Amino acid sequence: MSIPVPQELLDFIRKHKKFIITGHKEPDGDCVGSQLAMASVLKRLGKEVVVCSAGPFRRGEISAYQDRFADAVRDEDRLGAAVVIMDCSTVNRTGDLKERIEGLPTAIVDHHEGGNHRASSQENPVFIDPSAPSVTFLILALIESLGLAPTEEEAKLLFLGLCTDTGFFRHVDSTGYETFAYASRLIKAGANPKETFRFINGGKSFASRRFLGVLLAGSRQYFDGKLILATEEYHESRRFGLENRDSDTLYRLLQTVDGVEVAMFIRQETPVSCSVGLRSLDKIDVSAIAAAFGGGGHKNAAGVTLKGTIRTIRPQFLDVFEKIFRRGRDA
Repeated sequence: MSIPVPQELLDFIRKHKKFIITGHKEPDGDCVGSQLAMASVLKRLGKEVVVCSAGPFRRGEISAYQDRFADAVRDEDRLGAAVVIMDCSTVNRTGDLKERIEGLPTAIVDHHEGGNHRASSQENPVFIDPSAPSVTFLILALIESLGLAPTEEEAKLLFLGLCTDTGFFRHVDSTGYETFAYASRLIKAGANPKETFRFINGGKSFASRRFLGVLLAGSRQYFDGKLILATEEYHESRRFGLENRDSDTLYRLLQTVDGVEVAMFIRQETPVSCSVGLRSLDKIDVSAIAAAFGGGGHKNAAGVTLKGTIRTIRPQFLDVFEKIFRRGRDA
């Protein structure tokens, strides 16, 4: 599979001399890897680059990169700059950075379905391909379209993004041979699968493993086991600490339960707001569910942040899933 890079994006990169590289709030490995790799490529082309993120860097596999990001866009950063938004298709998902980058020439590079992104143009190019397993997949195509090869550091960053978005290839099906061809090019350029796996999955604290036990013990099955819902109360996160969160492992464990189709995790982030994460095993498009509540994501992985408490938010989602599973029974 050869992914064509829009000529408008190539022209955009060649035209501008200064760039602000940003991505969605609450970044993951794909967002961070694509931002930093993109910044590296632009610097190799002689561009001035500022890399920004609204954070927070809660995930263990990205926390080591936090110091490489600015958390705000300064007036001097904006002067004469163009913007590249990675891993989301609208400026709204950049969090607190939105007001500082609106109005600047902006390119979008993303691989998510849906969204209210604008049409591509010379001043505001759009490079979106939902068939790509990660945004870093698209960045390699961009690097090669510029007549370059990835450096060792870029290869490691791109491989990190690919591995996090594919669940270290657990989500790749029989059509994914190009994903492994892509991975082999990155490994040839210096990426190390063993080190990347250890970087993503290792280094967990004992407290984080105990916390997983608490969350698993409190999880509940609904709709004949098709939905498993776990919750994290505000006092629990205060007790165990933010650094001991490991929702990726929680999802992975819940999805191994026989008969489950969706794993859902509601976390009380503040006394008045919750994050909701959804993971599907192919049958149900959870991105459509998240989008209905103002969120987004992939068919098999999506999320949203909402005002309210677990007690008020849980029944809203259970109502949605009741309709979905009832339609499945009636079909």
